[in-house]
Amino acid sequence: MAVGDLAGQTPRRLPATPVGRWEDTHMTTPQLGRPVGAVGEQTRQRIIAATMRCVAELGYSRTTIRQIARTAGVTSANIYNYFPNKAELVAAAIATRAEIALPRLRRAAQRPGSAVDRIEAVLDESGHLMREHPDLATFEWAIRAQSAVRVYPGEAGYVGLEALRDIITGIVDDAGGQHGSVRKAAGEVTYALVFGLTELAATGSPEAYHAALAAAKRLIRGTLFDTH
Repeated sequence: MAVGDLAGQTPRRLPATPVGRWEDTHMTTPQLGRPVGAVGEQTRQRIIAATMRCVAELGYSRTTIRQIARTAGVTSANIYNYFPNKAELVAAAIATRAEIALPRLRRAAQRPGSAVDRIEAVLDESGHLMREHPDLATFEWAIRAQSAVRVYPGEAGYVGLEALRDIITGIVDDAGGQHGSVRKAAGEVTYALVFGLTELAATGSPEAYHAALAAAKRLIRGTLFDTH
């Protein structure tokens, strides 16, 4: 047919593409490489949160990259765009745990009042953290139970329970009013209470943890820091 024969003819209409077909086809295709910007950071945080959840539920040694990927809703290959191996991923999770908890506990410890008031503020803040991040204590306990924490740079320095010991010691030292050895013993007892509460938060029910938290506050309000 000559080109001129097409003049005046109605163009043939192509079949309509259903709404959403193009988006569905393309949006379900895995993205190659590491996303950048806000999307990339959101994915990274989702992977870290999934790591904490998996380690909390399964333990460190039984947690695999595949399980973390499934929990995070990404592929295993996608995880490797962010972390070269499981060790680096867990190290990032340990650092994130500290970033979540320690600034809030330190702010609580700096509130005005007596040593008892400030320690109660730290305990209250711990309770809030356990409500907001239920995997936090279980994750802490899981990595310590298997000594996995020793091999990760994220635990180096003042992080985790050792940093919590320093927070409590600082409160007790600031209070003064007691002989040095008595003051040190009071700090150690308080730390032991907090350590036990962390274990209970990891292994017991939320109800048991908060009941024990209230009991610990009553104990501290008793004679532990009596200055008479």
